[in-house]
Amino acid sequence: MLDDPLEWPSFGKPLDGAAPAQASSDPATVPVWDSQVVLEGMYCATCALTIEEALRRTPGIRQVEVSAAAHRARVVWDARQTTPSAWFAAIAQAGYRAIPAQDAHVKTLRQAYQRKMLWRWLLATFCMMQVMMYAWPAYEAKPGDLSLEMETLLRWASWLICIPMLLYSCGPFFSGAWRDLRQRRISMDLPVALGMAITFVISSWGTFDPHGIFGREVYFDSLSMFAAFLLAGRWLEVRLRDRTAGALEGVLNRLPESVLRRQDDGQFERVALRRVAVGDVLRILPGEAFPVDGVLVAGRTQADEALLTGESRPVSKTVGSSVVAGSFNLSAVVEIQVQALGDETRFAQIVGLIEQATTQKPRLAALADKAAGPFLLGILLLAAATAVYWWPQDPGLGLLYAAVVLIVTCPCALSLATPVAMLTAAGTLARQGVLVRNLQGLEALAQVQVLVFDKTGTLTEEGLAVQASHAYTGTALPAWCSGLAVALARQSIHPVSVAVQALPQAESADGWQLLQVQELAGQGLRAQAQCADLWQGQPRWVRLGSLAFAAAGHWPQALPQAVYLSVEEEDGPQVQPLAAFELQENVRPQAAQVVQALQAHGVQVQLLSGDGPAAVARIAHQVGITEFRATCSPQDKLAALQALQAQGKQVGMVGDGLNDGPVLAGADVSFAFGRAVPLARARSDFVILGTDLQQVLQALLFARKTLRIVRQNLGWAMAYNAVSVPFAALGMVPPWLAGLGMAASSLWVVLNAARLAQKTGESAADRGPVVGGAAVAVRGEMT
Repeated sequence: MLDDPLEWPSFGKPLDGAAPAQASSDPATVPVWDSQVVLEGMYCATCALTIEEALRRTPGIRQVEVSAAAHRARVVWDARQTTPSAWFAAIAQAGYRAIPAQDAHVKTLRQAYQRKMLWRWLLATFCMMQVMMYAWPAYEAKPGDLSLEMETLLRWASWLICIPMLLYSCGPFFSGAWRDLRQRRISMDLPVALGMAITFVISSWGTFDPHGIFGREVYFDSLSMFAAFLLAGRWLEVRLRDRTAGALEGVLNRLPESVLRRQDDGQFERVALRRVAVGDVLRILPGEAFPVDGVLVAGRTQADEALLTGESRPVSKTVGSSVVAGSFNLSAVVEIQVQALGDETRFAQIVGLIEQATTQKPRLAALADKAAGPFLLGILLLAAATAVYWWPQDPGLGLLYAAVVLIVTCPCALSLATPVAMLTAAGTLARQGVLVRNLQGLEALAQVQVLVFDKTGTLTEEGLAVQASHAYTGTALPAWCSGLAVALARQSIHPVSVAVQALPQAESADGWQLLQVQELAGQGLRAQAQCADLWQGQPRWVRLGSLAFAAAGHWPQALPQAVYLSVEEEDGPQVQPLAAFELQENVRPQAAQVVQALQAHGVQVQLLSGDGPAAVARIAHQVGITEFRATCSPQDKLAALQALQAQGKQVGMVGDGLNDGPVLAGADVSFAFGRAVPLARARSDFVILGTDLQQVLQALLFARKTLRIVRQNLGWAMAYNAVSVPFAALGMVPPWLAGLGMAASSLWVVLNAARLAQKTGESAADRGPVVGGAAVAVRGEMT
């Protein structure tokens, strides 16, 4: 099934410039694919490195990224050299299982894995309580109170109880260690399994031969306590990981698998989503997600677009309104006509950004992964040295202390320190409307010193507004002039025309009749206009546009930014100016507050814009920026940014993405507003889905908090191992305390990272869609 080209778009997307439509119609013609898979059987960073090595050895694999924290892999493969079944088999041969990321059973399998982990822990806890009950008399008995026969019986009972615990509860550790040995590698399962095996062997030897070298004492109680503590930590770790990275599957599987499509006879039939084509009419029920981008053709409803726009308020939809895939139909049955589906939808672009972020490996995580392998080898050598040192004094203690060293120093916390924190931070920002395209950007943002803003669409709101209206005669502007300007502006969707349409006298535009409307690119509008109440006789040619086009230099003083209205003379091409409408960009309400807060937190703020000096100076003065440059081309912006970087400064860029591609890519960290351009073309590290400039400030402060927690985790992991190793080697750490310490160390790292998931306020994605006053349990937020 995996080798069927029709299945490839369900868990991947085409690369190398292939069109999504081509990939959907004939996937076999697309040479290179970017696929996402979920991995089972992973426990640590060494597992991720093993899978990466196995895939890189497979012919046709171009790029591999495996995330140990998210249990996901991104594989770029060439369909001309390999097939999905081939590299799935390579993963299986390495000892792991791969599942397509958008497989409908992924959530079920994850829940089954959680239940199995819970049962393993419960069995280990039950066995621990029983073994402790049998061990208690030996600890409390005075000399002569406990006969040899009774002590032997209690040891045999403890031995029997530990067997199912080792086989079932601890089975994954032994199978993982055996898999590693067969692959001739070292992972974190190996020291844990060795520690358990050594403890069980010397305790069993003491049980079978009470008078032998290991017969003085048995350690079944310590073994069972270690297993219970370790499994408790693993189970809680799985739970917390699923709250951060695992919830991505809820986003990926947000779209329904089947839809109601209208047939030729007018009836609706449920079909698979993959069989839907552009132009089909679909019926969407209340509480369902819109599966495609389309336009409403019947009905009226409200839609929850929180995941796509960051806006928490439901949006009203009537006939003719556009709907986007991934948003929820909240209140009524509606019918939509398909305009875009699959990879061409905005939802697919957002999912692509999230997938890309979850499989990335930050620099600090990569360094920790590289250190984990040599550290594990050092642990094994240290354990062997401990056994050799203690063996002449007491062979039993020598092996026991070696097992304690193996257990207490397992570097699980070191490998989890960075990726868990980074993924949790990315999930929290996604809930607040900021998508993290590059996890490394969190570290760069935390250290940013200069933040450069673009003006249009970033510090200012999208679009223009008429600031003032001027009559050519210098008197008050007649209402009919405004009405004529509005009537002309309604013939265009240019941003300047949209601004003129909002004039207060728009109602007087209905009396004008326009003929032969012409729109000249870069100049303006020209049309024949007539109005029975004002102009008698033949229609007259009127113009609305630039100074050169509409006023022809007749205006006494050119305004900084304006659009002009004029009427042509009847006997020639000369024009008579009528009015001028001065335009301005509205500064975002929160822009000044954000700039002030950034400066208060030690960040230098600059403004680079391609607009004229007067407009740029006005915006800079309004928001409180003292360093600004006008008339900058994209190349000028990039040169200015590189000059700051040459001074040794960490520079960030905030732009709308329309013409800021080079400077967004050249900055150390960058933001783009998601509504400005298709998300797939964004060159930024962060994409802001809404229009709130406050999210830039919040992301900066959150990145600093994330980096602090990463450093805390790394510091704790290294300090724990530095302190515990000498004590364990000297025999000052009992086995049960070693198990508790290792489990607590990993759990502390995960819980510390979980602080990043705390909500700073209710976000739209945290609320499910409401139907009839009740929350629908089909929300798909990234937790």
